[in-house]
Amino acid sequence: MSKRIITISREFGSGGRFIGENVAGKLGIKYFDKEIITQIAEKSGLSSEFIAEKAELSPKKGLFSYAFTGRNLSGKSLEDIIYEEQRKIILSIAEKEACVLIGRNADFILKDRDDVLNVFIHGHEAQKTERICQMYHVQEAEAIKLLQDVDKRRSLNYNFYTERKWGMASNYALTLNSSELGYEMCEKVIIDCFRK
Repeated sequence: MSKRIITISREFGSGGRFIGENVAGKLGIKYFDKEIITQIAEKSGLSSEFIAEKAELSPKKGLFSYAFTGRNLSGKSLEDIIYEEQRKIILSIAEKEACVLIGRNADFILKDRDDVLNVFIHGHEAQKTERICQMYHVQEAEAIKLLQDVDKRRSLNYNFYTERKWGMASNYALTLNSSELGYEMCEKVIIDCFRK
């Protein structure tokens, strides 16, 4: 079956978001990243900033502390409610149109569809650190800490909600090293596979 949807999971600083945005532009299809956060915020009444923190990066302190978070009457935590809303929005987007979806466990959420190309972008620590320094105007030590913290929290979230291991090659059709290939080649490979 031909592909309609591209999901891009990525290590922090690897350029995955930039690559995904360029791929969507070159293919002439929609790009979804922060728009998903906005939709969750509109439906939940919570702030976009709060959703951004919880939707992709929770549970913050691991499974032990997660067990002690507040619950509603159905037993769901706020993180669970946000994740479920995120899942509904991603499923709805996938039904409506061809698109590129960044992060948010979209590869797992859409695992039962045949029209999805799942991609993971990673890179060398030195290049990712340099990119984070430039983008966020921080020193190297802070960039390294940011890189480790964000990836750890993405990994915890993915592992918790999917029961898979984040970044494991078998979860994706493509795993691309943006440090080795460069952004343009990553984009070309994704586009070629999407069109095949």
